[in-house]
Amino acid sequence: MKKMLLALSLSGALLGGSAAWAENAVSEPTTTEGVTVVETEASTPNSLDSLENTTEAAASAPAETTAPAEEEAKLDTGDTAWILVSTALVLLMTIPGLALFYGGMVRKKNVLSTMAHSFVAAAVVSITWVVVGYTLAFGEGNAFIGNLDKFMLSGITTDALTGTIPEILFVIFQMTFAIITVAIITGSIAERMKFGAFVAFITVWSIVVYAPITHWVWGGGWLGNDGALDFAGGTVVHINSGVAGLIAAYMLGKRMGLGKESMAPHNLTLTVIGASLVWVGWFGFNGGSALGANGSAGYALVVTQVAAAAAAISWLVTEKIVRGKASVLGGASGAVAGLVVITPAAGFVTVGGALAMGLIGGVVCFWGITALKRALKADDSLDAFGLHGVGGIVGAILTAFFASDFIMGDNAPTDLLHQVWVQVEGVLATIAYSAVLTFIILKVIDLVIGIRVESDDERMGLDLSQHGERVD
Repeated sequence: MKKMLLALSLSGALLGGSAAWAENAVSEPTTTEGVTVVETEASTPNSLDSLENTTEAAASAPAETTAPAEEEAKLDTGDTAWILVSTALVLLMTIPGLALFYGGMVRKKNVLSTMAHSFVAAAVVSITWVVVGYTLAFGEGNAFIGNLDKFMLSGITTDALTGTIPEILFVIFQMTFAIITVAIITGSIAERMKFGAFVAFITVWSIVVYAPITHWVWGGGWLGNDGALDFAGGTVVHINSGVAGLIAAYMLGKRMGLGKESMAPHNLTLTVIGASLVWVGWFGFNGGSALGANGSAGYALVVTQVAAAAAAISWLVTEKIVRGKASVLGGASGAVAGLVVITPAAGFVTVGGALAMGLIGGVVCFWGITALKRALKADDSLDAFGLHGVGGIVGAILTAFFASDFIMGDNAPTDLLHQVWVQVEGVLATIAYSAVLTFIILKVIDLVIGIRVESDDERMGLDLSQHGERVD
């Protein structure tokens, strides 16, 4: 709990951590994405493990025996090819996947502005990530934040490796995760946020919120060192973005006419196409997080497909029972819920575990966008929190229960209660940090330029008022 409280003061730590903090980040993270970055230079050890093994071998060998030469890290072209494809698949999830998914659910007068959110997120976050985001997330730093050694990707050569793939490829693969995290938030702010305020918000948020939490889990930070399991972004991506969206929805207030005027989606065809692209792209999201073309990646694809299918079915059944009809939008939302829930567990669970997680996730996320949404009294326009926040929380906790030694081998958790607590600790820390920093960022922007459009602009629609365009 002490670490969780310290995390809330991270905005100060962004300017530089103490030497004491740095000691906490020595041990290697347990997630598949927290990989040690190595250089392919003959004089440099490949990893801490190989350095220790070499030292031990030298100590145990006779004095006159020369230790065998250390094997250099090598590029694997198969692994590299798979991550190249996965990078494109994850970017596809945002543009055009999420843009279409969200764009179809808003009113016609706001479709272009809603799709622009995803498109502009891809542009803005691409820049913030290469300038400072990557180094804060994956630089050595301390337990809470990376250092600035790789500012503007300084020192990353074509020969530098992360595991068996080029580090520069790892940079852009992780960039696509940052992009979609920011884009997910826009589901909560649709139809009422100023475009300029949105750009300012995502610029700052991607640096001071997303990058530090990524470091905690995948970059050698305190959550990864505590043993938190997050294969592909349950906490880093989904809880983080869902909570930020909920806070933004509260601060923006409800849309004009909500509950009095029709807020029906203008084109569910776009939404179904978008959801389908997101589903396909998720193979790169989860499968690519194995960082190799191997059995782990293959299993991640299978459990991803099973969980999405199970959640779509359980959502449709639940909706039929509660509302009397199973909707197309419900099926699409259920599939996304299953994809979210399986994300933290994709490299750790069996097919049976994925099936159970998907069935549970579909029902719980349906509750999240109905009863819970009404209880929270927030206008989460397109249910970013109900799907991603709730789904991410459920997935993170269920990962502790379904993590299997059949998949993980000796790395599987041996103490269930401890692992549950570690997962809950990660959930609570992410919620607290994301909520507080999101509030501060939006409050400052609101005081400077305002975050909500004028009433007349909102009635006109954001396509015309913010962009001077419209769909006829």
